[in-house]
Amino acid sequence: MSSSRPVDPQTSASPVVDTRDRQLRDLRISVTDRCNFRCVYCMPKEVFGKDFTFMERDELLTFEEITRLAGIAVAHGVEKIRLTGGEPLLRKGLEDLVGMLTALRTPAGAQIDVALTTNGSALASKAASLKDAGLQRVTVSLDSLDDATFKAANDVDFPVSKVLHAIDVAHQIGLGPIKINMVVKRGQNDHDIVAMARHFKDTPHILRFIEYMDVGASNDWKMAEVVPSSEVISRIHAELPLEPVTANYPGETSSRWRYQDGTGEIGVISSVTQAFCHSCTRVRVSTEGKLYTCLFATEGHDLRAIMRGGCSDQQLSAAMAQLWAERTDNYSQRRSARTSELRATGKTKIEMSYIGG
Repeated sequence: MSSSRPVDPQTSASPVVDTRDRQLRDLRISVTDRCNFRCVYCMPKEVFGKDFTFMERDELLTFEEITRLAGIAVAHGVEKIRLTGGEPLLRKGLEDLVGMLTALRTPAGAQIDVALTTNGSALASKAASLKDAGLQRVTVSLDSLDDATFKAANDVDFPVSKVLHAIDVAHQIGLGPIKINMVVKRGQNDHDIVAMARHFKDTPHILRFIEYMDVGASNDWKMAEVVPSSEVISRIHAELPLEPVTANYPGETSSRWRYQDGTGEIGVISSVTQAFCHSCTRVRVSTEGKLYTCLFATEGHDLRAIMRGGCSDQQLSAAMAQLWAERTDNYSQRRSARTSELRATGKTKIEMSYIGG
């Protein structure tokens, strides 16, 4: 199959909306289930140890299969594609996939926004080739500036200085504006909130604070460990006055705030305390080609089997449209402090390391 094969226009008569009138606009693709970090809230060593079995290469979607799925999603209204993992830069030849995806166009001929989320460990060496392939932006996960805290979080003794260097390299290359994601967990790194704000204030980068979420079952999530975004804003505002900013676009997950002195902005993602399910426009495809309509899903839909079974673009398009049209997900709006009750069915939510954030 040619990587540049256009999707038949008949596959997309119109954009698709779900049962809650949410339009499909964003596609997140996990390109690998592997990661070189063992972050305690995502891939703890107790679960993902030396004996853990990762996927074989032939189980992963090929770049051609990913591009085919992405092309159909774009025909159905997707405007943004984000590559995730695991750690996506561990996928060999990722630059080739970036080039294939950035060649896609919307039905109106507009360019697709292609970005990547990374832990930054390999970004310094990969930034130039990714930029040359057409990548526009990167988001870097960074949970602390304190080396001891950061190493405790990634649990592989990786120094924070290398991630900061990678951010500088990516900025110089032009992969921006760079977003910095900090997952805030009470008792682990919440003491670094203001320090992070000070460090990235007056820079071109956008720091975003993410509430610690109950994704999957391996992180032993507890509501008491969540630092509400309102508290994050209050802590920063007490030392660095802030004011709210309107959203960039409908369905934006991050609430924007800027410093009153005009020296940059931050964002907060409040999926626990201020659920935004009502405006969620995101669909996720796992490493081996299962489509998930919610980050907190318990089951995926096997699109790889359909593709490798010889389906036409029209059949694949119809399957994707139907899955979205039947979507009812609003997990975060139903979540409570007793989140374990939502697991009473015996089904386990998919792990973040498997599907990306």
